[in-house]
Amino acid sequence: MENEAILTNDQRYTIFRYGRYTIRFRAPYSLEKYIQVKEWDHGYLVVMAKYRHHEATEEEYIDLIPILEKLYFDADVFLKPIEKVRISYD
Repeated sequence: MENEAILTNDQRYTIFRYGRYTIRFRAPYSLEKYIQVKEWDHGYLVVMAKYRHHEATEEEYIDLIPILEKLYFDADVFLKPIEKVRISYD
């Protein structure tokens, strides 16, 4: 899907992919994997995540705007076309 971004993780990093961009940033130390995107709101994600130290999944919050700004992205322009974010470990 053209207006869909991908969220995943790899060891110590969260990975957000959209179009030709792959943005990696530090994930919580005990994160095993992201399970579900519950909400996407123009750079703000509410996701369910599985951590090594808990049996149950937990709600996690990710705000991409400060990350994008530190990378000198125009966050509004970058995020505007994204309609959906999904989890993928392919």
